[in-house]
Amino acid sequence: MQIGIVTFLTDYGVEPVDLARAVEERGFESLFLTEHTHIPTSRESPWPGGGDLPERYSHTYDPFVAIGAMATVTERIVLGTAVSLINQHHPLNLAKQVASVDRIAKGRFEFGVGPGWNREEMANHGVDPRSRTARMLEMLEALKAVWTMDEAEYHGKFVDFDPIWSWPKPTRVPPILIGGGGPSVLDRVLDHGDGWIPLRVPVDGLVEFGERVKELQRRAADAGRGHIPVTMYGGAKRADALRGYADNGVDRVLFELADHSGPGARDAALAELDELAALDG
Repeated sequence: MQIGIVTFLTDYGVEPVDLARAVEERGFESLFLTEHTHIPTSRESPWPGGGDLPERYSHTYDPFVAIGAMATVTERIVLGTAVSLINQHHPLNLAKQVASVDRIAKGRFEFGVGPGWNREEMANHGVDPRSRTARMLEMLEALKAVWTMDEAEYHGKFVDFDPIWSWPKPTRVPPILIGGGGPSVLDRVLDHGDGWIPLRVPVDGLVEFGERVKELQRRAADAGRGHIPVTMYGGAKRADALRGYADNGVDRVLFELADHSGPGARDAALAELDELAALDG
């Protein structure tokens, strides 16, 4: 099982290139970044974590810009989004951003995606939250068309464009990791994804979760597909939890790095990385 890092990379925390170097130096397999284009000041949508929305949500770097910088100072680690809110982008701009980042990273980019939870944020992008999942799936289809066709076109309900030219192409279609844990998420993974990225499954729920993983792999085999990787976002930071994840079909665990702030933010982040690296032995 691989161990990686996920974080809300903020303007008040550790610098992007410092973090990327530190993650690679400590032997982690990957580094993933979250995405929020902005946070509306209204608080109509409750935060799924409960309570007040943490400050980090409104201070995140653009993940594609940051990952581009990180790619230039690393050689080995996988770099990705966990997750990109792709409905909040124009598909043609996003196709070029992802392709450019993947080429700069020499094929080390993985594209975690999700429809989002903040209805006010979606509304500012003209997205109807009632159709956010259907829109996301069309976006993925359109992106793949741009990445794989010399003259791409797509005609759907939410995404529509006539034949275009768009280069650069990515080194390959980046692995698409579908976020979510709802009852129909496995359908989306099988139809549109290359992997699944569920969020913070509690240790006491791992056996039940493991049955879902078995279902995913069984359905993949029935469809003539190979093993579908499962990446756990926000794994419990305990050695026994790592064993539980591995026993229940998880291929990669992403430890969430805290958004340290203040003059000592860099040192605090590096110290936390040291502790997390030690968990993996």
